[in-house]
Amino acid sequence: MKGPITVLLVDDHSMARVGLAVPINSQPDMKVIAEASSAPEAIAQYRLHRPEVVIMDYRLGRHTGIQATEAIRAEFPSARVLFLSVYEGEEDIYRAAKAGASGYLLKSVDGDILLDAIRRIHRGETVFPPALAAKLRARSKRESLTERETTILRHIVDGRSNKEIASSLNMSEPLVKLDVRKILDKLGAHDRTRAATLAIERGIVHLEEG
Repeated sequence: MKGPITVLLVDDHSMARVGLAVPINSQPDMKVIAEASSAPEAIAQYRLHRPEVVIMDYRLGRHTGIQATEAIRAEFPSARVLFLSVYEGEEDIYRAAKAGASGYLLKSVDGDILLDAIRRIHRGETVFPPALAAKLRARSKRESLTERETTILRHIVDGRSNKEIASSLNMSEPLVKLDVRKILDKLGAHDRTRAATLAIERGIVHLEEG
């Protein structure tokens, strides 16, 4: 007889892990076999236990669930990861899917939906609810920002001028001005204020990241 679905919980809050472990372990067909509170620990626990499904938080202290997922799937391409996050921006969902996630749910989701998602992902299905799937499709049609453009956008969200950004990033002010124009074009924003608003709405920049 086949054993229960083995699950690895990854969240930097212990109470969140407890809140997930209780309903999962109450199911006869699944079991939490390991937990992790950081990206490095998640990678180590996956190597040790090889769980069938990973429940991954987006933010993990200094790192992200994206980084953990990329590292795990680089070493174990068949790893199945379900993101459980408070973030619902299209960029967040896109980054998770690009990293190889099999699904993405919000932390506010009903417990039965989460348990069903674990079973579906274990069967090899993908789980992106309609509203999140629509955001993923919308983001897939947009042009990506470069790493430098994303960094500059974070500074714009912080309200910094081109001169301040240039000084912080050791760039010339004309080059920053050119990059800002590219950012506005890619975002479809008419000014810096709108660019900052879209950056937050779409999940390109999170306020706690600075």
